[in-house]
Formats: sequence, C-alpha cells, structure tokens
Amino acid sequence: MEEKKKMSEKIRVMFSEEQVNEKIKELGAQISADMKGEPVKIICILKGASFFACELAKRITVPVFIDFMSVSSYGDGTESSGIVRIIKDLDDSIIGENVLIVEDIIDSGRTLSYLVENLKSRGAKTVRLCTLMSKPSRRVVDVPVDYIGYEIPDEFVVGYGLDYAQRYRNLPYVGVVEFE
Repeated sequence: MEEKKKMSEKIRVMFSEEQVNEKIKELGAQISADMKGEPVKIICILKGASFFACELAKRITVPVFIDFMSVSSYGDGTESSGIVRIIKDLDDSIIGENVLIVEDIIDSGRTLSYLVENLKSRGAKTVRLCTLMSKPSRRVVDVPVDYIGYEIPDEFVVGYGLDYAQRYRNLPYVGVVEFE
C-alpha cells in the first residue's frame, strides 16, 4: 500500500497585526468623514469578513448598524462559476440606508459586482464597498471599490478572517501560505 505524501505549509507574514490595525483605523476615519454624520449599515460578507467588519465598525464614529450576508459563486469547486447564489440574506430592509458592503478580499469581482447591483435595486440610498485586500491582477469584472486596505499580488493569503480549508482565520495578521 502506497503511503500518501502529506503536504505541509508555513505562513509568511505579509502584514503584521499592528499594520492591519493601523490600516483599519485609517479606513474607519475615511468612512466616518465621508458619511458626514449620517448612519451607515454595514453588510458583512460571511464568513471571512467578520473579523474585519467588527474591527472596522469599532473605528467608525457615525452610528453603525450591521447585518450579514453569505454569498457564493464557487459551488463545489475552487474556480468561480460566475453564478452568484445568496446563501444567507439580510435580516432587515435597506430601503433608504447608506450601505457599506464589507469584504475581506476581492479577487475576480464577479460576486461583489452582482451584490452591489442587487443591493442598489433594493432601494439603498447609497452603496459603497470596502475591502481589507484587493487582488487587481485577478479582476475579471470591473467593480468600483470605495475603500481598499491593501492591494496585494496574486498570492494565497490567510489570517484576519481569510482561511485555507477553514484554518488560519483566527491569525491576528495577514500571512501568505507557502506550501512545502
């Protein structure tokens, strides 16, 4: 019987916990200034954006409301199918609300392009998009991103909500998975 070769990985720090915290503080200040005292409804995209959304909300000085969505365009594969499914929809109406979609990372842009249009069609007053990280080299759909923490190269990143096979979400920093 052949023994399966086990692949292992190590994590190289891309952005330290301190760097991520400082970036979120900057994003919170910019969002607060742009809202000009008006409340904002954060739509956190589960699961990955939950860590980022909570930290961001603490740094926004205007009134914050929060709701959650879970969406997928991957099905059972690792490549986007291009068909977006809403797995968990919002609990509350967004009619007349200033909506801020909060995502952990934007790759192709397909899912978020769909989501922006979907939320606009539900009667939101404004729809803005905030991401901790963006991979512009992977973009296939041009989606306007209002707030970007970091533009990163096409590397597989984990931590701060991002996972590899559901692991590493709880890392307090952003790291790159390096397979050995």
